[in-house]
Amino acid sequence: MFKIEEGGSFVMTKKEKFKRVEQFLIENQNAHYRLAYSYVKNKEDALDIVQDSIFKALRSIDRLDDLKYLKTWFYRILVNTSIDFIRKHQRMMVMDEETLDGYLPSTEDAQADMDLRRALDALTAYEKSLLLLRFFEDLKIDEVAAVLGENVNTVKTKLYRTVKKLRIEIGEGT
Repeated sequence: MFKIEEGGSFVMTKKEKFKRVEQFLIENQNAHYRLAYSYVKNKEDALDIVQDSIFKALRSIDRLDDLKYLKTWFYRILVNTSIDFIRKHQRMMVMDEETLDGYLPSTEDAQADMDLRRALDALTAYEKSLLLLRFFEDLKIDEVAAVLGENVNTVKTKLYRTVKKLRIEIGEGT
């Protein structure tokens, strides 16, 4: 159901907007979990973050004016919720079995993965967000900028610096 505004443009009813948001959340639940998990490295905490993010999104659904921004709008909520969670639980970092297994020596590939994990963990939350959104969630630069509330050129510059820093950290050159 659409309403027609005075200027002739279509506006979605709250019920229709809610259905579209709900459909988006269900279709992308694995990506949302994966993003939250990449911040906290714990299944239960990642699920809590996704749940809190969904609650926040549904509570503030009126702030979503255009559905074409649904993905960046929700990712912003998810990233901010993840960062808030880390700040609140900074002293206590619990490792689940999968993460713990990643630290046990096995092969050269596992060592390279461990180096990458350590290098990612050494980054700031903002730098990690840049990399996760751009390369792991495959968002476009303008979408990353929208999620992080930054200018596109600022994101490009900071992303370049972060990738360079990461390469130095894992020893792939200067």
